Amino acid sequence: MSDRTDSCVECVQHAAVSLSSTPDTNSLKPMRTDRLRRPARHARRAFSLVELIVAVTIMAILAALVVPRVSQWIGFTKGKTARADAETISNQVRMYMTAKGMSTLPSDFELVELTEGDGALLNKNQIMDPWNNPYQIRIPGEINLDFDVYSFGADGQAGGEGEGADVVAGDKRN
Repeated sequence: MSDRTDSCVECVQHAAVSLSSTPDTNSLKPMRTDRLRRPARHARRAFSLVELIVAVTIMAILAALVVPRVSQWIGFTKGKTARADAETISNQVRMYMTAKGMSTLPSDFELVELTEGDGALLNKNQIMDPWNNPYQIRIPGEINLDFDVYSFGADGQAGGEGEGADVVAGDKRN
C-alpha cells in the first residue's frame, strides 16, 4: 500500500475520533465583532413618552364613554329596586292587616310598626330605600285605594324626574 492509503486510514481514524468526542460549543458559535453588538444605552427598558401619552388618551376616551353609561345604569337599577321593595312592603302591610283583623289602616299607622315585636314582618333596614331614605306610607292612597307605599327617589323630595322621581308601589305609569 502506498502513502495514499496510509493517509486515507489516518483520515478515517481522525473522523472517528472527532465524531466520538463531544463537540466544543464555543467553536460552533459564530464569532461576533464589536461592530455588530448594540451599545447598552440602546437597550429598550421602558415605554417611550409617546407610547404613554397614547395609552392614557385611549383610557380617557374609554372612561368618557363608559362612566356615564354605568352611572345611568346604576340609577335605573336603584329605581327598579325601590319599586320591588315598595311592593314587598305593601304586601307586608296587607299581611299585618290580615293578622290584626283590620279592613283599613288607622290614619296614624307607620311602617316602623312592621319592624317591632316578636312577630316582626320586616327588618329595620328593609324600610329604607336604595338612597337610604325611609319609605313612606300614605293613607288613604292616591294610586291605590287603601294606602300607598312610596319612596321620594334619589332627591328625597316629593315629585321629581328621572332618578329623582317618586316610586310608588302599584303605580303602573312608570
